[in-house]
Amino acid sequence: MVEHVVVIGAGVYGAAVTASLTRRGARVTVVDAAAPAGGTSGATFSWTNSCGKQPRPYHDLSVASMAAHRALAAQVPHSDWYHEGGNLEWADDEAGRARLRKKVEGVLDYGYEARWLTRAEALSLEPDMNPAELPDEEIAYFPQEGWIEPTRLIGHLLSTSVRGGAELVRDDAVTELEVTDRLVRAVRLASGRRIAADAVVNCAGPRADRITDLAGLVLPMRNTRGVLIYTSPAAVSVSRVIHAPGVHLRPDGGGRLLLHTHEIDSAAHLDDSGEISVEQAAVDKVIEAGRALYPGMRAVTVESVRVGERPIPGDGLPVLGRAVDLPNFHFAVSHSGATLSVHAGDLVAAEVLGEDRDAALAPFRFERF
Repeated sequence: MVEHVVVIGAGVYGAAVTASLTRRGARVTVVDAAAPAGGTSGATFSWTNSCGKQPRPYHDLSVASMAAHRALAAQVPHSDWYHEGGNLEWADDEAGRARLRKKVEGVLDYGYEARWLTRAEALSLEPDMNPAELPDEEIAYFPQEGWIEPTRLIGHLLSTSVRGGAELVRDDAVTELEVTDRLVRAVRLASGRRIAADAVVNCAGPRADRITDLAGLVLPMRNTRGVLIYTSPAAVSVSRVIHAPGVHLRPDGGGRLLLHTHEIDSAAHLDDSGEISVEQAAVDKVIEAGRALYPGMRAVTVESVRVGERPIPGDGLPVLGRAVDLPNFHFAVSHSGATLSVHAGDLVAAEVLGEDRDAALAPFRFERF
């Protein structure tokens, strides 16, 4: 019988798994090498979507996860971390337009809500955009998409868990897993503390492979860096996620905006001292693209540039659920954690406690590697 569970990692996955386990009556200790939300969860675009995700089980998991976010936000009075404003996307060349048409056609075939807008229709949703930056038509709109504020979500999930009896251990890295007879018996921390466990859940994000190594297993990962630009407050109306050809942006609270492009990710470099820096010219280019799209941004400054490490399993798909060869060792590791965490975390927690979730988790098992 599983009574005490150790959850490794206090990001969106760790917080969601901990909250679900606590709600189901388990005693939980969640441990993190740093502060909650101090890793990838604190530096993510956190776009909630299932826009073009393949194969079909990944799409369906993402759609169910979006619904779980919606339901949780509706249950919690004054919840302020979930924003379902939709997503606008367009391209500026024929190759990009062809890819976007294929994506829209694919999600519509799955029953996912999407429609095409004209420039005038897009401006009715985002009136502060510069009309000259928009095409006449073929602007894709995905109305059920949005974003979360991960740190605030994690704060809610962990505070609820602690009130329910969970223990939060921060700034204490896992250094060893005691494994005997194909079971994890205990977790050892850098402080020297030993925590006996009936089950362990690996929610360590980009370090999930290291935790897996401690368990005597191998999890292939191909992590990438993500560069995010946070602006000063701007007196400009931005209400949803925008994917324009030169800039991706969304609101980030207090009038601030969060900007990103795939191209700027490659401008992050590790210097000789081990610090990560981002080329200033790349930051300036993204800011200028934002100002061109939203002229009201002309006075904004860059408050911070953050570099997050995206945890991406070797084939790009989530790794969820128990390991066959170590049946009390479980995974909740993926890219798109902002979208998946609440729902996938609940599926994993249910399986930890012996409930059958194989139909949902089978496509994402560790054994596929």
